[in-house]
Amino acid sequence: MEIAYIPSPSRGVYELFGVIPLRGYAFCIIIGVFVAVWLGNRRWIARGGRPGTVADIAVWAVPFGLVGGRLYHVITDYQLYFSEGQDWVDAFKIWEGGLGIWGAIAFGAVGAWIGCRSRGVPLPAWADALAPGIALAQAIGRWGNWFNQELYGRETDLPWALHITSSTDGRVPGYYHPTFLYESLWCIGVAVLVIWADRRFKLGHGRAFALYVAAYCAGRFWIEAMRVDEAHHFLGMRLNEWTSIVVFLLAVLYIVLSARLRPGREEVVEPGASDEDTDDDGAAVKLDKKSEDEDSETKDSEGKKSDAGKSDAEKSEDADEKETAEAETDSSSGSSESETDDSSSSVEAKDEEAESAKKA
Repeated sequence: MEIAYIPSPSRGVYELFGVIPLRGYAFCIIIGVFVAVWLGNRRWIARGGRPGTVADIAVWAVPFGLVGGRLYHVITDYQLYFSEGQDWVDAFKIWEGGLGIWGAIAFGAVGAWIGCRSRGVPLPAWADALAPGIALAQAIGRWGNWFNQELYGRETDLPWALHITSSTDGRVPGYYHPTFLYESLWCIGVAVLVIWADRRFKLGHGRAFALYVAAYCAGRFWIEAMRVDEAHHFLGMRLNEWTSIVVFLLAVLYIVLSARLRPGREEVVEPGASDEDTDDDGAAVKLDKKSEDEDSETKDSEGKKSDAGKSDAEKSEDADEKETAEAETDSSSGSSESETDDSSSSVEAKDEEAESAKKA
């Protein structure tokens, strides 16, 4: 009886227009990078940064991360490239798979530090903004292992077993745990956790990034224990299991110490960004005033047009009404002036009578 399973692609390379090779592994990595930068940019703007800063710094971080990830893989699995019968040139064939997340994060942080320093941006704040995006990038990138039929777990008859059909590089066709899928789903959960915790607790000073690291290591530990690909062991565990434990403890320690030493969140993540926002608001106000002026000008022009459309008789009537109104105004002002003069004269007469009475 045939069990249910996840099929593996028959090949990992597809010819675009019959000329350009499109590799599934590289395609997943590229999509992951774009998603990380897109989400990181949105979070950075929400924190008060400028649009585009995340992408500018990623120009430094991504190449460093790719080099670091490849170096970690080659160093920890050197037997795949430098042992007898192997070709060391394969160490440069990154499109065939093999990136260590530990080296990618470490070297990527160096590149990000250079980019942040050039922009005057604090690295911890930038890392906090990018943290959930990195987790989503890993979730997408893990599907590159599916295209290459690699990094699967032990044999299983579960309905979501991964069907391996390739027999190259020592693979044995069969049904195995899809550890690539487990890690992909775990990374999605990590991204959701970081976004929720950041909104709930207002994480800052690198604590959102540290939470991502700790949560990822927790999942990587048990997923790594399921894998059957060749790896170095130390005290009965795979090297990456030990790495997960050490990095997890360091991330938790950082969260605790950072919360005590630097509580709260950064008020300013990018110098000058708030000033530009103020200028933008001012420009918006000017535009509003300009629109109001344009409206008043439009009304004046409409009034002039309406006056122009009147007949000569109507214009003369308007003129007569205007003259009558002016005459009434003048007469009222004249009467008020005469009343004022009369009152003043009466006051003077009373004063004279009072003086004559005193003399008498």
